[in-house]
Amino acid sequence: MKYHPINNQLFIKNRAKFTSHMKPKSIAVFNSNDIFTTGSDSTLPFEQHSDIFYLSGADQEDSILLLFPDAIDENHREILFLTETSKLIEIWYGAKYSKEEAQNVSGIKTIYWLSEFNKVFFDLMTEAETIYFNTNEHYRQAVELESREDRFIKKCKADFPAHKWEKSNQILQEIRGVKEPEELEIMQTACDLTNKGFRRVLPFIKPGIMEYEIEAEFMHEFLRNRSKGFAYTPIIASGYSACVLHYIENNKECKDGDMLLMDVGAEYANYSSDMTRTIPVNGRFTDRQKAVYNAVLRVKNEATKMLSPGVLWAEYQKEVGKFMSSELLGLGLIDKADVQNEDPNWPAYKKYFMHGTSHHMGLDTHDYGQLKLPMKANMVFTVEPGIYIPEENMGIRIEDDVIVQEKGKPLNLMKNIPIEVEEIEDLMNS
Repeated sequence: MKYHPINNQLFIKNRAKFTSHMKPKSIAVFNSNDIFTTGSDSTLPFEQHSDIFYLSGADQEDSILLLFPDAIDENHREILFLTETSKLIEIWYGAKYSKEEAQNVSGIKTIYWLSEFNKVFFDLMTEAETIYFNTNEHYRQAVELESREDRFIKKCKADFPAHKWEKSNQILQEIRGVKEPEELEIMQTACDLTNKGFRRVLPFIKPGIMEYEIEAEFMHEFLRNRSKGFAYTPIIASGYSACVLHYIENNKECKDGDMLLMDVGAEYANYSSDMTRTIPVNGRFTDRQKAVYNAVLRVKNEATKMLSPGVLWAEYQKEVGKFMSSELLGLGLIDKADVQNEDPNWPAYKKYFMHGTSHHMGLDTHDYGQLKLPMKANMVFTVEPGIYIPEENMGIRIEDDVIVQEKGKPLNLMKNIPIEVEEIEDLMNS
């Protein structure tokens, strides 16, 4: 792995949190992601499933984690199953974890080879009454492929029809939303790498440059700082393209007079950062661009202040909408009649700000975390308002990653990334 080793105490704590929610005499199983083929003998780079990584730190394909707190043999209360390295694997792909390495990474004492899974699993299921299946129930999931978890669940239900089953996801939604100090430190590193990338590209951007050239500069800076690269597919959108929320082609020329929206974030140790900044291609904001930009920035600042324990996400969204309505009135994009006659289910401000303001951040860019229950300290949210004006060929979004604090104002993990108009202009023209 490119990243520095993570103290296994993080994964020990995470497992303890998960198992404390499990029912008596129950087993939970977590599978790694598949390796996906692109055709012929080519595959996509392996990306570990965030749940098994969260609970074990195992960053290797073909891995299985089994948790059974009530196992009769205490050595079987936590087991990590891994591929055994062979000479062939070692020569062609490089050695996989040894048992000692896996123990050091995960803090799990019992490591078995994957070939032993079926025998050990059958034996432990004779002791268990319930099994926790790891289904994907994220509110934005749109999975069409059958995953390794799906295949395991199907086989397990067929082989053990008398067992009861529960869902791991409900536990994970609760515990993964609240970050441990080690996680916050890793996320700060990811945000710091994003800062380095942004500062690298600011003086590089000028009229005539291509969006993909900017993407390449970010990638260069991320890779040279121990990141795998982008935490998600980057958006480098100039001019009208910034009004397309998920524009990812990044193939247009950046033209004089246009604004450039960059929604990018570095990955570090499988954790995500998520930043958006919008800047003038020529290095100078026009009066109109500055007015819209500062309106978005004021909404972001007001929204950030609201992130505190006890706040309900849905109510927070409504309050942000009020701030945005006020700014759009000031910009002349809507009028009082629009607000008075608005549909409560689609307020007037939605014409120019149609997406949500915040989502959980962590191992996944849209991370697990409760959205229907009050916010808690050490949850991490994005704050990302935007104003999109297709008729003016302009979309502006500003986004930071923020920790909810037990007391005091929220902590901005991106506080060092340039955001004020004057600072951006100075750096672009230095």
